[in-house]
Amino acid sequence: MLRGRKETPVAAVGRLAGHPASHAFARSLLACVGMVVLYYALPLRPQNPAAYLWLAGGLVLVMALLVWQVRHVMSSAYPRLRAFEAVATTLPLFLLVFAATHYLLEENHPGSYSEALTRTDALYFVITVFATVGFGDITPVTETARVVTTVQMLGDLILVGIIARVLLGAVQVGLRRQRRAGGDTDPGAGPPDIHDDPAVGDAGPDDPAGW
Repeated sequence: MLRGRKETPVAAVGRLAGHPASHAFARSLLACVGMVVLYYALPLRPQNPAAYLWLAGGLVLVMALLVWQVRHVMSSAYPRLRAFEAVATTLPLFLLVFAATHYLLEENHPGSYSEALTRTDALYFVITVFATVGFGDITPVTETARVVTTVQMLGDLILVGIIARVLLGAVQVGLRRQRRAGGDTDPGAGPPDIHDDPAVGDAGPDDPAGW
């Protein structure tokens, strides 16, 4: 946008819609909505080993997603945006995996918690544990439920530590790579990755530095 020239609302909306930050936010929002929809739509039927298999498989998926995200953060043209996307996708998946585990555990062994759990109740319980709110309205009663809740609390601490350490470190690696590249642009280089596409022109004074 040229200085001194008024920008129409339509042009402003179009410019914001084409900004990389808007793309990152939209992808993260769609991913979160999609995961929540799957959580409520998947046929989580009571089966004896289901809770443990779901927990083990889900944690492997969370770690695989986190490793994949870290690699993309380090190579991204917008490392801070990619780190935001990593948090916005990995954290909800982690919480939903434990919500499904608590739900299946209560379905398989009624009375594992202080009250019967619906999927919404299980999600609510997981979020209160993660946020360390501890209202006390839903509590684990049996030993197995307490073990699963303990594993979640340990996972919460580990995940927060990974986000604080690994992702921030990946952002720094990405920024250092950008500084080393400097202005050395290869005229024969191909287009950037679609997830890192700035979409509209060169970065202007209104773009956040380092995004």
